[in-house]
Amino acid sequence: MPTSYLPYEPNQDLLLPHSLREWLPEDHLAHYINDTIDALDLRAFYARYEDGGPRNQPFHPAMMVKVLVYGYATGVFSSRKIAKKLHEDVAFPLLGAGNFLKHRTICEFRALHLQELAALFVQVVKLARECGLVRLGTIAVDGTKLKANASKHKAMSDGRMPAAEAELKARIDALLARAALADQAEAGEPELDVPAEIARREQRQREADAEHGRKPDDDGSAGPGGSGKKAGPAFKRPFGEPPAKAQDNFTDPDSRIMKSAAGFEQCYNGQTAVDAQAQNIVVA
Repeated sequence: MPTSYLPYEPNQDLLLPHSLREWLPEDHLAHYINDTIDALDLRAFYARYEDGGPRNQPFHPAMMVKVLVYGYATGVFSSRKIAKKLHEDVAFPLLGAGNFLKHRTICEFRALHLQELAALFVQVVKLARECGLVRLGTIAVDGTKLKANASKHKAMSDGRMPAAEAELKARIDALLARAALADQAEAGEPELDVPAEIARREQRQREADAEHGRKPDDDGSAGPGGSGKKAGPAFKRPFGEPPAKAQDNFTDPDSRIMKSAAGFEQCYNGQTAVDAQAQNIVVA
């Protein structure tokens, strides 16, 4: 007696197409993202397309956000791979609703709406709190070092800057004779203007000192026995003068020298805080 199999007709056409929503289980992440994005305020995305006129028909921002968020939530970050998934993965065309995007369209939308996408994070945390997923009682914080696109050899401390300025002035005549070779050798490197860099750092330090309560007339003395002024806190350096060991990178001033698994590297420190109950990220 031959074995009886369940029907299998891969070439059978359907009179009526199936709903893509039925191809995924009810608790699938794609359904959750679809409903969640619909509950968020996307007016900032729509604002960019106002006054475009009836002939200007961009892809719907809600659809674009859903596809991007689902891609990132499932570990698909490449615009090319997301575009490919729209043809191969049931969840992606479900969220795309029949829109098959080119990778360039996905990439341009992400780049154009970076601030709007980041602002959605706050809305998601508020929504999670309304759903009872975040109590904001106990918060756990962790961080990781992210290597900056800058060489640690392009950094210099403030204590070294005045000496470097004097050395540069002494070498002006020699450098003029070698200008053509120097320009070729330093192509692509950031221009080093030591006096301007010193002024920039001093201005930034003045702003930082002011934020910490110092005043321009603080001269580093401690009152009686110092400058004769009324007693006050003692400062190790004059107002607006950066510490000698303060160091900035010429290529990327926002990055810092940090100890990593590969040694001391020019890095950033990325940190996240999660709710202890549901492990939802509440701050990044």
